[in-house]
Amino acid sequence: MKQANTIITGQIVDVFSKRIFPGKIHIGEGMIKQIEQTNETVDEVYILPGLVDSHIHIESSMLSPQQFAKMAIQHGTVGTVSDPHEITNVLGEEGIRFMVRNAGHSPLKINFGVPSCVPSTPFETSGAFIDSGKVKQLLQEDQFKYLSEMMNFPGVLTNDEEVMNKIKAAQSAGCPVDGHAPGLRGDDLQKYIDAGISTEHECSTYEEAKEKIERGMLIQIREGSAARNFDVLYPLIQEYPDRIMLCSDDRHPDDLVKGHINLLIRKGQEYCLNIFDLLKAASFNPALHYDLSIGLLRENDPADFILVDELKQFNILSTYINGKCYYGRDQILFEPKADQSPNIMKASPLDINNLHVNATGNPVRVMHAKDHELYTSWSPDYPKEEGGLLYSDTNQDILKIVVLNRYKPQAPSVG
Repeated sequence: MKQANTIITGQIVDVFSKRIFPGKIHIGEGMIKQIEQTNETVDEVYILPGLVDSHIHIESSMLSPQQFAKMAIQHGTVGTVSDPHEITNVLGEEGIRFMVRNAGHSPLKINFGVPSCVPSTPFETSGAFIDSGKVKQLLQEDQFKYLSEMMNFPGVLTNDEEVMNKIKAAQSAGCPVDGHAPGLRGDDLQKYIDAGISTEHECSTYEEAKEKIERGMLIQIREGSAARNFDVLYPLIQEYPDRIMLCSDDRHPDDLVKGHINLLIRKGQEYCLNIFDLLKAASFNPALHYDLSIGLLRENDPADFILVDELKQFNILSTYINGKCYYGRDQILFEPKADQSPNIMKASPLDINNLHVNATGNPVRVMHAKDHELYTSWSPDYPKEEGGLLYSDTNQDILKIVVLNRYKPQAPSVG
């Protein structure tokens, strides 16, 4: 059925010319046919480019791509750059295919990469192995836009053949390569960049992020559920507006209910950042870097945009994708389709005896987790001891950690 032409009026936020003006957006066949400035009275709303999460693992939301889309669209998100690493680590290519198929039933423009590190390290037990040959094969397909985060930066620094072949496969396919190199600085950082890696979402200090920008990388400022770096890195948005993107990396469902990239637009304005610089980071820079088919509120672009009540509070009124309203008047205007999800779960039931840790009388190595950071440290300590066993001690916040093999019945590892 041919889509009827539509006219949306309001205060148009033009990021290219850095101005706001009353205007009309003429939409036809899912595209912006004309943007017209007008002297007429327009609706009391602001029209802006839709928001893009430049790096996210949808699996961390505990939702399928369709159900994730249902939540994200109401927060003004029109597209994502999504790494299906987590499901691929478990299910291999079957997991990737499920994500692509399921996402195809939603209006959200979910752009997938090919995971570069399955498994993440040679020390883990994973359900699959994706070698450079499979990476090369997948990157030939149009639905894959980039090589996902190259977290094996030691492999890059040592010229590991498999690692370098994956990067070469992306370069041959004309795809960017995402980075993941927390704390990497100096000559080693330069070698990592020179290998062809262009982005970084793991910076937790201003100095590290600034060095990576000045050496040529684009920085994705992350504000997710597990790691939150916006409060430290936000000055870079004003200092390097063409080199910054916004991302969540991991967004758990209880946080996704509250908001998505829209919360960073609001938070950035509380820090007195320029709305045009924020929108560049939240829409333009990821769309251009990854060559996404996401409209940027220009004539002849896909009609992907949002309406907000006013810029400071940034409350989303409507979200349009390809000219169709999928969220408006506090309602989600699409329904996910049923889709059978694959799974592998062959773990043994846990028994209390599986969780015993014998006491030796010596201090044990206790890992220290820090709120909203992925970095950990450790120290020797003495957990509670009784009857020759070690016990968790909530008074000291010393807890056991248990890793259970999901792929075959096996005793857990306990520490």
